Amino acid sequence: MTKKNQSARLTKQHKESKGVVGIFGEEAKKHDITVGEISIIVKDTLQQKYPQLEFRCRKSIDKKEINEVLNSIDPYLGQTLYVTHSSIIPDGGIIEVKDDNGNWRVVLVSEAKHQGKDIENIKKGELVGKNKDQDLMAAGNAIERAHKNISEIANYMLAESHFPYVLFLEGTNFLTETISVARPDGRVVTLEYNSGLLNRLDRLTAANYGMPINTNLCENKYVKPKDKTIMLQAASIFTPGNGNNWNPQMMFDIMMEISETSLKTLGSDLFKQLTHTK
Repeated sequence: MTKKNQSARLTKQHKESKGVVGIFGEEAKKHDITVGEISIIVKDTLQQKYPQLEFRCRKSIDKKEINEVLNSIDPYLGQTLYVTHSSIIPDGGIIEVKDDNGNWRVVLVSEAKHQGKDIENIKKGELVGKNKDQDLMAAGNAIERAHKNISEIANYMLAESHFPYVLFLEGTNFLTETISVARPDGRVVTLEYNSGLLNRLDRLTAANYGMPINTNLCENKYVKPKDKTIMLQAASIFTPGNGNNWNPQMMFDIMMEISETSLKTLGSDLFKQLTHTK
C-alpha cells in the first residue's frame, strides 16, 4: 500500500469513526504508519475537539520566513540568507492554529528517526562491520541532522512561551536499558544501553538541556542564573528505550498532549474564539 493511499485510508477511517477509536487497529499495525500521517489525524482530532478554532498542517517553513520573524523581533536578527529557497521540512510537518488576530501559531512540530538495526541483524544471524565479523554496528551520526530543524524552529518561535517540538526515536542507538538478543545459533548478544559504541541519546539531549526524556517539555522553562533570566526552548524527546518500534496510538497520544499544552499556553490569544457561542 502506498503512503498516499494509506494516509487517505486513515483519514477516511478517522472521519467514519468520528474520533480516534479504531484508527490504529490491527489493519493499521500491518503497515508502516509515518509520523506525518499521524500528524494529519492529530490535526483532524483537534479540529473536532475545538470547532471554534481553525487549524492547518503544512509540510515546511521557508528559511526566509524564519528570518522575517527573527527580524521583526530585533532588526539585528534574521539578516543572513545564502540559499533563497531553503526550507525546514520536519518529518511530521507543522500544525498551526489561527489566533484571535488572524495569525497562525505553531501548536506541534513532529519528527521520527530510526537509527540502529542491531536487534534485527542479531535475530537474523547477520554479522556486520567492514569484515562482517561483528555483532554490533557502530552508531552513525545521521541523527545529528535533527539538531538543525530543532534550532530553526526555535528561531521561528523565539517570541513564544512554548516550544512544541517532539522527536520520536527508535532503534538500538537510543536504548535506555540493557537488553539481550539471541542469534539463530543460540548465542546471546548483550546490548549495553550506556555503550559509547551504540548510544546516541547524549548527542540529542543537548536539544533539551539535559532535562528528562519521555517528558512533555512544551512549556518553556525560565532559569535565573545570577541576575539574568533566560528562556529555554527544549525539544520533547521520546524513545521506547528497548529498541522496539513506536506504537502509533502512543505517538498519537503524545502528540495530542503536546498540542493541547500549546493551546493552553496560547489561551489568552485564543480567548475570543474559545468563548464565542454561535
